[in-house]
Amino acid sequence: MELALVIDAALSEPLHQQVYSQLRWAILSGRLVSGQRLPASRTLARTLGLSRTTVTQGYDQLISEGYLQTRRGAGTYVCAQLPEMLLEADEPVKSSPQPVVKAPLSDYGKRVKQVSLSPLRESYEISFRYGHPALDLFPVELWRKLLSKHCRETKQWLNYAGETLGYWPLRKAVAHYLQHARAVRCTHDQVIITNGSQQALSLITQLLVNPDDSVAIEEPGYRGARHIFKASGANLLPMPLDHDGLMVDTLLAYDNPPRLVYVTPSHQFPTGALLSLPRRLALLQWAWRTGALIIEDDYDSEYRYGGRPIPSLQGLDNHSSVLYVGTFSKVMFPSIRLGYLVVPQSLVEVFGKAKWLADRQPPTLTQYALAEFISAGHLERHIRKMRLCYEHRRRALLQALYKYFGQEVKILGDSAGLHVMAKLPLSFRDDEVVARAARVGVEICSACIQYEVPRNTGEFVFGYTDLTEEQIEEGIHRVAKALWT
Repeated sequence: MELALVIDAALSEPLHQQVYSQLRWAILSGRLVSGQRLPASRTLARTLGLSRTTVTQGYDQLISEGYLQTRRGAGTYVCAQLPEMLLEADEPVKSSPQPVVKAPLSDYGKRVKQVSLSPLRESYEISFRYGHPALDLFPVELWRKLLSKHCRETKQWLNYAGETLGYWPLRKAVAHYLQHARAVRCTHDQVIITNGSQQALSLITQLLVNPDDSVAIEEPGYRGARHIFKASGANLLPMPLDHDGLMVDTLLAYDNPPRLVYVTPSHQFPTGALLSLPRRLALLQWAWRTGALIIEDDYDSEYRYGGRPIPSLQGLDNHSSVLYVGTFSKVMFPSIRLGYLVVPQSLVEVFGKAKWLADRQPPTLTQYALAEFISAGHLERHIRKMRLCYEHRRRALLQALYKYFGQEVKILGDSAGLHVMAKLPLSFRDDEVVARAARVGVEICSACIQYEVPRNTGEFVFGYTDLTEEQIEEGIHRVAKALWT
């Protein structure tokens, strides 16, 4: 074993006394436990750069006081029973409170400190949390084989890949997938592989937003994006929504247009609204005219239950005004932590440098496996299977809501995505509804936290993708019973 002793020849205390004092402290504080073997005096002396005599003197004093004992031919050990009087004398060996270090935070650090993150989730029998795919239906064995295959075939994944934008075959596979599945207009050299969509949003903000710049956001909208924009010092401009999505006309009211507009056009979060074609064209026209940029977060657009997925906003863009963000966390599994960012050609170089400064690259082996998972058609097959499964579960949720809360329930948004936002006909406050549901083992989420100015709305976001149809029925039944009894 290695003992972390700090011996300083510049101190007035003799070296052998320093060895004795630090070993005694280690025994009393529990770092060295009863019966533990110490290094041989010769070994410890070599490690500390001392003479063997100096270490032996320290050992001998501890032996004479009853802290250490020697066993013939076996070495030196901590005594099983330590001297009682010395233990009592040094009882306050418990670690004392460490002084608070008042590190001066930067302006950015001060803003980050104000961010209110979600607390750790409690455990519930039934949870309607949103954004979680059905992990039990993911082809784990296939994924394991792909990882194992690439682990065996090359050792390159052990080193830096040297590809700042991400593993080239993965970028090529992502570009091809986006071109035919989402009508995104891009080449592989515009694709940047990121550690999830959150990193993509962070890179965009670092490079394109200065403190006090204005950023337009949907209201309500994804608070993960709001946190990033606020931390950058941006001024947020909440934009109202209706059944056709973002009300683009409200952008015209600003003399100084916002630097960025953040939208989720294919399935607005959390309302589920679909940004209509006229508004898409109007938004693109406005961005081109003002020089603003649009962030299109296409977080769960693959799952549409009333026909083919709606083509991307980026695919309609003729003026390089859109930065397209996506993630594999929703279609595969959250811990994969891989996403992608498609940027105009003129921004590729600077984004590549910012990515290199942030973290060099995502895990290479995972990129190898994902590239094959996509190019071999496994991703699209998995999405087709999950689309059918989620459609059934969504239908089960709507039936349960109408069954237990009546026809006055208002289902918001389009038939798509991984969650449903519903306005329930209740007289209770949102927090009371959440609390009563929790008491019967059910987690539901109020939509109020998705508003820039939180308010009591009676709107709730129900995730359903990782619940069985039976669990969905039981969960809604329990909530209704808890509210009416």
